[in-house]
Amino acid sequence: MRMPFSGWSRRRLANVLLAATLLIGLCSLAVFGARAGLHLMENRTIAALAAGRDLSAAEGASPRVLLARAHFLIIRDRLDEAQPLVDRIVRDGEAPLAVAALYDMANARLQLAISHLERTEIDPAIPQVRLAKAAYRAALVRAPGLWDAKYNLDVAMRLVRDFPQIEQEPQADAQETPKRLWTDLPGLPKGLP
Repeated sequence: MRMPFSGWSRRRLANVLLAATLLIGLCSLAVFGARAGLHLMENRTIAALAAGRDLSAAEGASPRVLLARAHFLIIRDRLDEAQPLVDRIVRDGEAPLAVAALYDMANARLQLAISHLERTEIDPAIPQVRLAKAAYRAALVRAPGLWDAKYNLDVAMRLVRDFPQIEQEPQADAQETPKRLWTDLPGLPKGLP
């Protein structure tokens, strides 16, 4: 009767298992090294953006790098360039990064709207306030306890009111849209009644 594992088979099996263990260990070490290198490159990019160097984010950049690039653009009033990055972070990133990006963008839009209002430029202020409110609401959906976003949303709500829209039946002979009776910004009307 033959034994299932003879002496030679056991040595061969032990060598194969040892080789497999070493191979798995080397692969794990390579993956760990690659991740550490990638993390180091991301940290360098984030530090350069924080220092004021204008670096673009690569196509497959991590949400952390995208957030740093978006913040770089936001503090330089380049909101139109930052908005696609914020959208990518919200779509692909983790909740805390998405909340930070939305809150940062909303603050910038609200600040821009307030600067328009200080110069009595009402028309460009209204869409900025609406975009800020939408970003605050999106941030609050992801982080309901974010008190600063609640407070800033309240400020934005006071700047531009959300009036309920009255649905009207379209008339067949009407070719123009009806003129709005009041502005969205609260305040005293100018001129005679």
